[in-house]
Amino acid sequence: MKTNPVKGMRDYLPQEMRVRDYVQSKILETYRQSGFERISTPVMEDMENLDKSDGGDNLNLIFKVLKRGEKLEEALAQGDEKALCDMGLRYDLTVPLSRFYAANYGTLPRPFKVIQTDRVFRAERPQKGRLREFVQCDIDILGDDSPQAEVELIDVTARALKNIGFQDFTVHINDRRMLRGMLSGMGFAPDTLDSVCISFDKLDKIGAESVRDELLEKGCPESAVSALHGFLLKGDMRPETVRAMLPDTSAADRLMYIMETARAMSDGYKVEYAPSLVRGQGYYTGCVFEISCAGFAGAVAGGGRYDGMIGKFLGQDVPAVGFSIGFERICGILMDENFCAPAPKKLALLYLEDVPFGEVLAKAARLRPDWTVTVLRQQKKLSKQLGQLEAQGFEAAAFFDNEEIKLFGTKD
Repeated sequence: MKTNPVKGMRDYLPQEMRVRDYVQSKILETYRQSGFERISTPVMEDMENLDKSDGGDNLNLIFKVLKRGEKLEEALAQGDEKALCDMGLRYDLTVPLSRFYAANYGTLPRPFKVIQTDRVFRAERPQKGRLREFVQCDIDILGDDSPQAEVELIDVTARALKNIGFQDFTVHINDRRMLRGMLSGMGFAPDTLDSVCISFDKLDKIGAESVRDELLEKGCPESAVSALHGFLLKGDMRPETVRAMLPDTSAADRLMYIMETARAMSDGYKVEYAPSLVRGQGYYTGCVFEISCAGFAGAVAGGGRYDGMIGKFLGQDVPAVGFSIGFERICGILMDENFCAPAPKKLALLYLEDVPFGEVLAKAARLRPDWTVTVLRQQKKLSKQLGQLEAQGFEAAAFFDNEEIKLFGTKD
């Protein structure tokens, strides 16, 4: 038998779980104080739902579940690989939420402000900061097509990060309609825009010259590539500049309103336009956003508007927008900085083996208003046991047969 977890998945020690529990509690506390309500959905979804979800590259990372019994035998006899699997593990929480909303449409409020904190699975190559099983912490607003929904999600997510302890961060915002309109105006063909956006999204990582080279290698028109390269070299990355390039300015006007309102309510964080921001999921239809934190690589939160997703289940479009905090990245940052989550004071109540255990538990209950109490048998070598308890993070020890409370770290 193997003692290591499956590759790409992790066991968590108690000190790690204390950090994870603390981060999740702060996120949930902020979400609930803002009027969002929590739901839960199964970890498995119908393969048809996953395959048709426009999840971008994530569709190649689905853990598929084989059919069972006779149905599996029939599928094997057909020799059709696609017929072998009827379910898969969810790769994010947005697809299950969309199905959930469609199934419960008649009973849910409008707008529906919802929390999801749960595990998702992606069959990708494991590396530092990227696992096959990880936790996402999402808030979504369903049934509200106004820009106020985006503004509210930015506000709530920023407050959650601040409550965890993050301060110096930036909210990056773009609108896919603005981006596609700008690229079309430069001469890129409509059927190549997805590919062009993938290259453009790498701007911060590889730079303008490499973006140009990659687009030329893809066979994009040289005139269009030159127009984009010239735009990047000018360095004028204001939304007003892009707005002037668009025949329809409604998306730009909306984005500028969101940015202006978010900046007005900002409590120390920055809000910036990011014309190259795309995000990988294909279901995004409008505004997209990410949050980066000074001193740390990668985004600590991200999301966007996905107005077309619920309609695939319901048969009618429902406006929807969501923001997800990068739970695993935040926990990794805190662990790397040796962060210690605040915790109640820990006390060990020691008892001798021949005493009534019910009375031991009764005394522990009397101590618990002031302490987190663990009951343990008292060892013959008491001084050694006390030293071990102190090393394990206990702050004191009490004894069943007397009222003494020995505080660790003191001379008495």
